[in-house]
Amino acid sequence: MTTLLYVEDNDDNIYMLSKRLLREGFKVSIARTGAEGVAMAREELPDLIIMDLVLPELNGFEAARQLRSDSLTRHIPIIALSASVLPEHKHRAIDAGCDDFETKPVDFPCLLGKIKQLLQAGAS
Repeated sequence: MTTLLYVEDNDDNIYMLSKRLLREGFKVSIARTGAEGVAMAREELPDLIIMDLVLPELNGFEAARQLRSDSLTRHIPIIALSASVLPEHKHRAIDAGCDDFETKPVDFPCLLGKIKQLLQAGAS
């Protein structure tokens, strides 16, 4: 079973997205802060991380940098989530080490396509 780590501090977003991901057959772990996300990624080694960029303790940009600098988690694909549609936000996320970017509210079919594409690229 494919495991996803969803790093998000908003309960409504967690409920909505994790429920849809579970219906698609993914196992979903939840972290509510950037620091917790980094720790869980190192411990669980998920197949993919979905990372909100505005988080308590450690923002998603810095969390992505930490994950990319660690040999244990460097290979895990990261999709950044943000309510910001500004191109600078996407560029900052990619520069921090995220593999892709999706805006909120989430276009679930689009996000699902990105997840599948990144998982397939990692498998080849």
